Amino acid sequence: MTEPIIKTDAIIIGGGPVGLFAVFELGLVDIKAHVIDILDRPGGQCTELYPEKPIYDIPGLTVVTGQELTDKLMDQIKPFGAEFHFNQRVETLDRLDGGFRVTTDADTVIEAKVVVIAAGGGSFTPKRPPLPRIEDYEGKSVFYSVRKMDSLHGRDVLIVGGGDSALDWTLNLQPVAKSITLLHRRAEFRAAPASVQKMLTLVESGDVSFKLGQVTQLHGEDGQLRSVTVKGSDGATFEQPTEIMMPFFGLTMKLGPVADWGLELHENLIPVDTEKFETSEKGIFAVGDINTYPGKLKLILSGFHEAALMAQQAYHYIYPDKKLVFQYTTSSTSLQKKLGVK
Repeated sequence: MTEPIIKTDAIIIGGGPVGLFAVFELGLVDIKAHVIDILDRPGGQCTELYPEKPIYDIPGLTVVTGQELTDKLMDQIKPFGAEFHFNQRVETLDRLDGGFRVTTDADTVIEAKVVVIAAGGGSFTPKRPPLPRIEDYEGKSVFYSVRKMDSLHGRDVLIVGGGDSALDWTLNLQPVAKSITLLHRRAEFRAAPASVQKMLTLVESGDVSFKLGQVTQLHGEDGQLRSVTVKGSDGATFEQPTEIMMPFFGLTMKLGPVADWGLELHENLIPVDTEKFETSEKGIFAVGDINTYPGKLKLILSGFHEAALMAQQAYHYIYPDKKLVFQYTTSSTSLQKKLGVK
């Protein structure tokens, strides 16, 4: 069955800190938003690349980690009820009379009057392991993300990698899958210590299997894996039976489908004006690292400023017959009501 078309005020492409703050600024002026992100969680680069790395230049916060900043932003935008579509990449953008329609690679279709591109350096693309014929298995028995955990119910799953994503999915899928095997080339991990300890506890109890080595070959027919060849740390090879393989080797950033949307580009960035951070097309905005203008600084706090001015202009597209009255959250009772302030 074809999924129904979702209709909203604004579509935000990118769930990093700037995309999340855009939800807040749009919410203050009564604009509802849907957020689409290729990752499986909010936070963008902050949570995917440096969740524990300290950030020192967020106003009012002496030091905050990428994960802590994301958690604070998610808490801040709760009153506005934004809806999130994770593990999805926007593939197409179509112009409509008075708005836009975007379609993701998961066949989610959303229509809105404005689009806000907050995609950082572009879309994250999983790094593909250099294995012969791996593309024959992708989307059938080799996956780089989890769209529906239930689809792995009762399956033998091999997770490859030693970072946060590999450890998180080892823990999350253990109660769902028939068996979980974690494969990493060494016994040290680049993941949160708490996650590593939980994984080791499951290994000790026999609920998860951990093996050292690297996958060198895939075996199966018609895109369905039956086993992989693993080269162990001692140089010897062995066969690892599995139905599903999930490699987590990190991500690369590419501009992706945005390059095909007919917007003016400059060196893979989107030029905007500094009055409202609108692109070459009315109704499409770009905030954060993906935009460019004279004097641009790639700082999170700059993106926050850009999101605030973007929302002021977006209001005129959503409510063309209304006058926007600028208000301060410190003194406006109507804004405080929206934020749930008692």
